Formats: sequence, structure tokens, C-alpha cells
Amino acid sequence: MCTIVYVDFAESTNSLLAASAKKFEHGTALAAHSQTSGRGQRGNKWESEPGKNLTFSVLLRPTTIVASHQFELLQIVSIAVVKVLRAQLGTNDIHIKWPNDIYFRDHKICGILIENTLSGPAISQSIIGIGINVNQDRFVSDAPNPISMAQISGREYDLDDLLEYFVTQIVSDFDAYEADPEPTTLAARYRFMMWRGEGYWPYRDNITGKGFDARIAAIAPTGHLTLATTGGAFHTYAFKEVSAVL
Repeated sequence: MCTIVYVDFAESTNSLLAASAKKFEHGTALAAHSQTSGRGQRGNKWESEPGKNLTFSVLLRPTTIVASHQFELLQIVSIAVVKVLRAQLGTNDIHIKWPNDIYFRDHKICGILIENTLSGPAISQSIIGIGINVNQDRFVSDAPNPISMAQISGREYDLDDLLEYFVTQIVSDFDAYEADPEPTTLAARYRFMMWRGEGYWPYRDNITGKGFDARIAAIAPTGHLTLATTGGAFHTYAFKEVSAVL
């Protein structure tokens, strides 16, 4: 059984959990019925209608994953979330959009934000923030492509049961990896689950503003993405340096 702490309201479950992490055990999740300032990578906002979706954070305390390989945490969590969504929705059409989004076809269903506290080469704690569109049927923000589980399946979900599924999968997958780390196997699973993982697709270089067609060639242990263009050139990008064009 996982430990889940509920609050009615939080500006950010990541911030709230970080502020009180010392009193919680590894694997504890904090969930908010309403979150007003959910954060994504690089300060992006996450829209979530109160009482309709899952907004939660999970506290993990790595012992074998070092700071230089912290991308492994994102791989573990992303794969766990995909497994639960595929099982709940009855479809394999759920994929990981590099680096931290989960997609159904060309629509975003989940965002993940990992905030690590480092102690030299070690990670002393990791707070995994997750927002999942579950029962929301209308989105009003300027986000270009949100979708919910209910919109995909045509039915509503019990949020408490669903939260337990996600937290249990994340913590159990993390603990299993810590007990027997296999970075090569983990990377292969992540790569296999990637959105637009095969073929050439349009991208935009966010530094130069130029568009180009490319395929995913590799993902480094640091999380850097290498794209191969149709002209045979290879370019490597860090987070936010390149965007897929929808």
C-alpha cells in the first residue's frame, strides 16, 4: 500500500511537499483537490479544473541514482505513467513526448516535473510532480492540444482509485530499479515508448527559430536529444532548445 496525503488546496503540490519533506517517508504522495499554480518545465503553467483531475507529487529518496544520471528518474516515472494510462484506457496509443510530457496521439494528457535536491554527486531527495487530465471535458487555457482520459474513453474515473494506481506503479517501479539498476534496458524502454519515435517529423530550433524535418536518432544518459535531419546532419539539443511542431 502507498501512503497518500490529501489537501483541499495547494498552489503547487511540489512546493508544499518540498516544504515538509523531512517528516514524510520515501514513497509518500501529496495530492490536492485544487491546485492553482501547478508548474511545468521552465515555469510553464498547468491547467486543471478543481475536482476533475489528478495533481499530485511523490517523494522519492534515491540511493543508487546519482546526480549526473538524474534523467533516469524521468525515464522511470514516464514509463510507469504510460503503463497505467495504457491499462486504464485500453490502448497502446499513449507515448512519451520528449522529455516530460505524455501524449495520446497528438494531444497532451499528462505533464511531469521532477525537482531534485542534490548533495554533491548524490540526489538526497526527488519530488515528482504530476498533472493528469482525467475527467475534465472542457479546456479554456491557450494550451494548444490538451485531452483527458474521459474524452478518450467516454467515461469518468474514480480519482482516489486512479491516484493509488499511479502512485503504486511509480514507487514500485522506482524501488525495483534501485534494487537492480539497468540503465541500458531502461533507456531502451523509454525510447520504445516515444511519441513520433519513428520516421521524420517537423521540428523547430528554438535558438535559431528555423524549422526542419528530422527523426529521433538517440537520447543520451543526460537526457539530451539527438535528431537526424533529412539531409543527414545530426544535431543535439538540451531541454527547451528544440520543439516538435504539431
